[in-house]
Amino acid sequence: MISSEKLLGVVLAGGLSRRMDGPEKSLLNLKGKPLISRVLDRLSPQVANLLVNANGDGSRFGFLDLPVQPDTIDGHVGPLAGVLAGMAWAKQNRPDLSHVLTVAADTPFFPEDYARQMLAEAHSKQVEIVIAASAGRNHPVFSLWPVSLHDALHTFLADEENRKVMLFVERHRYSLAEFTFETTDPFFNVNTPQDLHRAETILESA
Repeated sequence: MISSEKLLGVVLAGGLSRRMDGPEKSLLNLKGKPLISRVLDRLSPQVANLLVNANGDGSRFGFLDLPVQPDTIDGHVGPLAGVLAGMAWAKQNRPDLSHVLTVAADTPFFPEDYARQMLAEAHSKQVEIVIAASAGRNHPVFSLWPVSLHDALHTFLADEENRKVMLFVERHRYSLAEFTFETTDPFFNVNTPQDLHRAETILESA
C-alpha cells in the first residue's frame, strides 16, 4: 500500500513557454494569482510534501516558500527530466518518500481527488506507474512514479533518442487512471494567451 504521506507532489514548471510570446507560463497572472499558485492550491490539500521543478534562477519562485529542484539532466529534454529531478530530490533529501506524483504548472483545474484516484489505481492494479487519462487521451505529465525507478529513468534519458514519456512507461508495469468530467476537461492546460482567457472564464463561471 502506498501511503499519501509517502508522496512527493512535484509541480513541473521546467517548460520553455514557446507559445506564450515570451512570458513564463507558470508565473502568468490568473485572476489575481500566479498560475503556479492556482496549481498548488489544488495540489497542496492532496499531498503532504511539495516540490517545484524549474530551471534557471529558482529565486523567482521564492514567494511559494517551497524547495525548487532544477533538471538533473541537461538539454530541456521534456517532462521526464522533471520526473527524474523529483526522484533525485527525494533520494537525496527525503529517502522516506516512496513515490513522486507529478502535475503540470499550466493546468489549474486538475481533479481535487487526483492523488486519491491515482493511488487507488496503483493499489488495485498492482502497477509501478499510473498515468492520468480523460476523454480518450493520456496525460503523461500527470503521473505517479516510484522513486525506485530513478536509476532506470536516468539511464533511459542518457540516450538522446529517448524523450517520449510512454516509451519509458511501456517498459514497466503501468495502468491508466481514467478521470471523467461533465463540462471542462480537468486536464485543460494554458498554452496560449487564448487559453489564459478561457481559464479566466472558467474561474468566473465557477
